[in-house]
Amino acid sequence: MPQNEHLILRELLAREGGWVSGAALARRLGLSRVGVWQRMERLRAAGFTLEAKRARGYRLVHAPEQLYPALVETLLRGRPRGFSLLVLDEVDSTNDEVLRQLAAGRPTPFAVLARRQTQGRGRFGRSWHSASPANLYASFGFRPRVPPARMPLFTLWMGVNLCELLGHFAPEAPRLKWPNDLVYGSRKAGGMLTEARIDADQIRDLVFGVGLNVNTPPDAWPADLARRAVSLGQIAGRPVDLNRLAAALIGRVLLAYTAFVEDRHREGFAERWHRHDLLRGRAVTLLEGGRRHHGTVVGLDEEGALLLRDEAARLHRFRAGEVTVEREP
Repeated sequence: MPQNEHLILRELLAREGGWVSGAALARRLGLSRVGVWQRMERLRAAGFTLEAKRARGYRLVHAPEQLYPALVETLLRGRPRGFSLLVLDEVDSTNDEVLRQLAAGRPTPFAVLARRQTQGRGRFGRSWHSASPANLYASFGFRPRVPPARMPLFTLWMGVNLCELLGHFAPEAPRLKWPNDLVYGSRKAGGMLTEARIDADQIRDLVFGVGLNVNTPPDAWPADLARRAVSLGQIAGRPVDLNRLAAALIGRVLLAYTAFVEDRHREGFAERWHRHDLLRGRAVTLLEGGRRHHGTVVGLDEEGALLLRDEAARLHRFRAGEVTVEREP
């Protein structure tokens, strides 16, 4: 993105609705006043509402509701060296695009965001409804070079971090439904999908995808999702700033990834998972392949497997499966 655009946005955001001198911007950017005006007009065309007054300058009244790459990058704090961001109008799947970018040799870490997906997907190849630009569809590309044995905790660790992050954008944080769902009550607000390519004894390519229902109104869901989905905006009672959320998400995922690669994620993980765990103490049915298992969830083991106690008090460990809650504890 043009550096001039970043600087203008940074100045406008720093004033929090206050005035920014056009003359001062012109000096900083090495442009004429007309040049500054032209860039402001480009921002207006992109959906920014800007007010201009003679002798006072410009002020930001309203930012776009949809993703705007330069705004996300301007809001992003603590980005690591070499990080890059790609924002697309439409893509089949952000995870698939990250896989293509990794195969083409794009330096990591990087993130791909899309305003809509045509073939968004979740676990077990299920489709993820992602036609609305009011939501957030993001995937990250990494080359961690860590042993595959480390990976079972990765999605769970990211889930804990996302719950903590989303608690700053709504009155309450979502809960985690093992292994990858973010939920409020019985309704799904988001999901995660991790995919990896393995070379011998290490993870070569790692893709972490996140889909979040952000500002879809209750009457806009397809009929089959209306009773099962919820957006952050519904929980917050107001629209959530999509660009601020995207920047915060990127920053949190990158920090969590660094902690994971450096093996700093284990300390305190169990307590943090327990804080957001939807299933602990609840009677569930777990579908594993074609077999159904019934029991009460007692937590996770140190490798992230779900612990299920059956009616005979026997403890079972499951590394994968589909969980349905039967009743309240």
